[in-house]
Amino acid sequence: MTLVRQIRNMNIIQSAATHRSGPGVQQKLFYPAADRNKEPILSVLRQYICSGPNQNLLEISSGTGQHVAHFAAYFPQVTFYPSEVDSRLLESISNYTKSFANVKPPFLIDISTDYSNWGDTVFEESNFDYIYNCNMVHISPFPCSIGLFKNTGKLLKKNGILFTYGPYMIDGKISPESNVSFNESLKTQNPEWGLRDVRDLEKLAHENGIYLMKIIDMPANNKTIIWRKE
Repeated sequence: MTLVRQIRNMNIIQSAATHRSGPGVQQKLFYPAADRNKEPILSVLRQYICSGPNQNLLEISSGTGQHVAHFAAYFPQVTFYPSEVDSRLLESISNYTKSFANVKPPFLIDISTDYSNWGDTVFEESNFDYIYNCNMVHISPFPCSIGLFKNTGKLLKKNGILFTYGPYMIDGKISPESNVSFNESLKTQNPEWGLRDVRDLEKLAHENGIYLMKIIDMPANNKTIIWRKE
């Protein structure tokens, strides 16, 4: 199943950072929300990413590349592997990150498929210290969440960390009212979308050897959830 990202088409604007190189124009696309939340998310990552050398971080659903480009500068000891299911975004990710020695070229990945089909030897069991996923779970069919936890359970090292960010339902309840309205608008766009209950995600996590460590409140009624591989 292909991860659907139609909502992005409503939010993407072309950045003023668009520049020309050679005969063609290379674009850096810009999400205002990604720009707003990159610093609050960075503050969380700095609490959990350690200073040891030779660490690997896989980013699932990198969007424009704004986040990975921002984070990479603060964690030179980490090699970042960005990815996207939407091939139209790969150029933007590359243009944001090509100056960073610790960021690899972006991979085309459908998270609902098994990692063994992703076509690179880096995707091996227990090869990643961290996996990072922002604003995907609620803007994709539930099989994408299943794939996220299933692949994370294989790819993370023991005690490795999965970071997920976005709005969530908890114990069947959505709050505040703005998130209720947001959930309704998502389902209007696609009935397979919508805020996921943390308890359902926790069940998926347990099935794949992962447990919920902490839920951190973030600006704009979002949360960062910290998950650890057992």
